[in-house]
Amino acid sequence: MALKSTIFKAELQITDLDRNYYATHELTVARHPSETDERMMVRILAFMLHADDALTFGKGLSADDEPDLWRKDLTGAVQLWIEVGLPDEKRLRRACGRSDRVVVLTYGGRVAEMWWQQNQAALRKLDKLTVIDLAANETQALAALAQRGMSLQCTLQENEAWLIADGESLHVAPRVLNGALGEQA
Repeated sequence: MALKSTIFKAELQITDLDRNYYATHELTVARHPSETDERMMVRILAFMLHADDALTFGKGLSADDEPDLWRKDLTGAVQLWIEVGLPDEKRLRRACGRSDRVVVLTYGGRVAEMWWQQNQAALRKLDKLTVIDLAANETQALAALAQRGMSLQCTLQENEAWLIADGESLHVAPRVLNGALGEQA
């Protein structure tokens, strides 16, 4: 029998001072059985960094033709494609062909550094692509905030995030490896 996804509920209060975006989002996030808390929380962070009423989660690890998150316009055209982890270069080329903008959030410390070293020459040629690296200690601290019912407050300013959950605070400073964090499609 196949294992089922674990459902997490998250209330996100987002204050994005860079984009003048202020909203509360009620999310239901399915964590695939093979997905770690760290990866799931990076997906939630990706949502916070690019929050928009039209931003939605894809089918996740079980779908090869969908990203972790995406935003489509009313015609169904993909405006923003967001991948979490270390996708292969071919997948990112295809995503750039299907979307106005593609963002990858890498994490994992040394493994992410090696992935970037191996792929940066090809990825720098993709003008629609932004690659953002998250420090291992920050994503591990983010994973520690994971609960089945979460309430997170996030303030974004100058491309940095400050999160508060259950009295715990966390500072996340994404490092842009390619492209620009603040670009909007």
